[in-house]
Order: sequence, then structure tokens, then C-alpha cells
Amino acid sequence: MTRRGWRDADRMTFLEHLDELRGRLLRSLAAVVVALGACWSWSSQILHFIMEPLQAAHPHIRFIYTGPTEGFALHMKAAFFAGVFLAAPFILYQAWAFVSPGLYAHEKRYVIPFVSLGSVFFLAGGMFGHVYLFPATFRFLGQFTSADIEYVPRLTEYFSFYFWFVVGLGLVFQLPVVTFVLSRIGLVTPRFLLRNFKFAVLAAFVIAAVITPSADVVNQTMLAAPIVALYLLSVAVAWVFGRPRTSETDGAAMLALGLAVDMSRGRMGRRTLGWS
Repeated sequence: MTRRGWRDADRMTFLEHLDELRGRLLRSLAAVVVALGACWSWSSQILHFIMEPLQAAHPHIRFIYTGPTEGFALHMKAAFFAGVFLAAPFILYQAWAFVSPGLYAHEKRYVIPFVSLGSVFFLAGGMFGHVYLFPATFRFLGQFTSADIEYVPRLTEYFSFYFWFVVGLGLVFQLPVVTFVLSRIGLVTPRFLLRNFKFAVLAAFVIAAVITPSADVVNQTMLAAPIVALYLLSVAVAWVFGRPRTSETDGAAMLALGLAVDMSRGRMGRRTLGWS
């Protein structure tokens, strides 16, 4: 059985790959815009939902905004935030469609578990941050007030912080889903994941330090611990759903590696322009 997808993808030039990626990104953006329009009518409720974690940590706190157009922009951003989660299945499908030419025909049927489980884990990551991690973070940050200092948060700054925090957690929670696909293809094995567990723990704390705004070790550990748990879940996923590496999957991996090396040396650009 030949890997037609890889041969077809190999015929595409570097600029054609970029054009394909641009098309997928534009479709994803269009889906978010459509979802934004669908969520606009509930922007007030969404904005109230976004403010809940800080209000859970500080029940009597009130938000402010200072610009004349800031209130409208905040409602627009709230609808956009909900639109990202609403359009997540379509965005995940576009990601799958971009890489699917490199898969066997029987491997392409994994699109349904990839999109469905990816959407569930994306939502689970966001809810974990909203319900548990966010209130704990703000309880720590709220300790630095005094009789002379009152914390009156600006809603725009709070929203930006919340958005990247929650979306970042949603992306981190994709780890078991990505592992499922890679293990089914045969590019990832449980032994490989266990052998690199110490690096995964280090990466978990680095990611926690980047996402978590505070320098509090407790809050960073609260984020790093679920990432490590997700990695161990990924090991279990690879153990249950993975298949042994074969010469065909090794060949596909070597082809992907060869393309990466080829691009790094600038050969892809010369081929695209017909220089070789």
C-alpha cells in the first residue's frame, strides 16, 4: 500500500503549501466571525460570565472602563471569545484537512474523533482555568492591597488577560487528542513518551510559568500538575490506541524530516522558483 497523500503533497511547491495554509486560516477566521454574530445577542451574559472568576475571589469588586468606545469594544470581544469556542470544531477540522493529504485513506477516518475529542478537551481546558485556576490566581494577586491601595480593575486589561489564559489552557488540553492521532499513525509510542517524561515535566512547569501571571509556586504547580496528568493520559492513549511503527510509517516520518531539513537549507525555495 502506497502513501498517495505524501506523494501528492510532495508534488506541491512550498508556495502552494503556504497558499493552502492561508486558505485554511481564512476559513477558520470566517467561521469565528459567523460565530461572533451568533453570540452577539448574548454578549452581556458572556461578559458577566467572564467576570465571574475575579468576582469569586473578590465578591465586592467592581470593574471600570475609561474610553468612550471601550464598552462597545468589550461586548464585541466577549462575543468573539465565545465565537472561538463555538467555532472550535470547524477550526479543528481545518487543521485536520491541512495535514490529511499526508495520511493513508484508512487513517483519514480519524477526523471524527480528532474533531469531537479536540472540541471537548478545548472546552475542558477553558473551564478548568475559569472554575479553578483563575480564582486561585486572583486570590493570590489580591493580597497586595492595603488601606491606602484599592484594586479597581480595568475591564479591558482583565479581559485580555483572561482571554489568552483560557485559550492557552484550551490548547494545552489538546495534548491527548494529538497523541491519539500520532499514535494511530505510528509516529508516537508509549515507550517514547515515557522515555521523555522528565522533559515533559520540565516543559509543563515552563508552560505554567508563561501562562500563570503570578510568581507564586502554588499557582504554577496548580497548572503544571494537570499538564503532567494530561501527558500521562497521553501515554495511556498511545498504549491503548497506538500501533507499532512499520517501515511505511518510518518512511513517512523520514520524508517529513527530510522536507524540514530541505526547507531549512533553502532548497525548497530554489525548487519552487525552478532553480534546480
